[in-house]
Amino acid sequence: MKFAIVSDIHANLEAFTAVLERIESEKCDRIVCLGDIVGYGANPRECIELVQKHEMSTIAGNHDFACIGKTNINYFNTYAKEATLWTRQVTTDDDKEFLRSLPLVDYHENFTVVHGTLYSPELFDYIQTTYDAYLSLQLLENQVCFLGHSHVPITFFQGEMISYTLSPEIKLEEGVKALVNVGSVGQPRDDNPKASFAIYDVDEAVIRITRVDYDIEKAAKKIRDAGLPEPLAERLKFGR
Repeated sequence: MKFAIVSDIHANLEAFTAVLERIESEKCDRIVCLGDIVGYGANPRECIELVQKHEMSTIAGNHDFACIGKTNINYFNTYAKEATLWTRQVTTDDDKEFLRSLPLVDYHENFTVVHGTLYSPELFDYIQTTYDAYLSLQLLENQVCFLGHSHVPITFFQGEMISYTLSPEIKLEEGVKALVNVGSVGQPRDDNPKASFAIYDVDEAVIRITRVDYDIEKAAKKIRDAGLPEPLAERLKFGR
């Protein structure tokens, strides 16, 4: 069984379609989406449609809930807030109903998924330190939890102590729990502009963080043409 795990698409249709093409070439059996389908980018409706078309098992991100008023955007930065207000205008009632239906946490046979943290999924906190990781690892009921939110691929392990790796290939070891941030499809922030997602080969017990080139200029032009803030377009070139 081979899973593709995608997160933080952020209405970037060019990145999302490139990732889906790669997933098809990798012959993945199922696709799981960790939320933030919308926000920042210019194609929220099209990205929601693709998630539905591919029957992805999907959870909510903070931008998904912001679109339907379930997250307080007063804490968003100026660009995120402006993009949220725009997204609310261009998405339909059906789009919003789909986003409203998404859970915060989901459990699969071999792994758990959450957008931010297991200890406060509704607050959309970040896992950025080993202590943050420790708090979620204590609540993990199986071996692996996939998450997104920070847009930076990183894996935390709990063995005798909490450790982490930036390696794109993660070999799961018996008795060691792992929190795997799969990075972002639509707005990477690790100084690598390529779209990021994970492939989890259950039989091999291996997770591979996979990067994909896409038409960044086209995605950026759409952001500008939509009247969204210029920094949301410019940052795509630098992956930050």
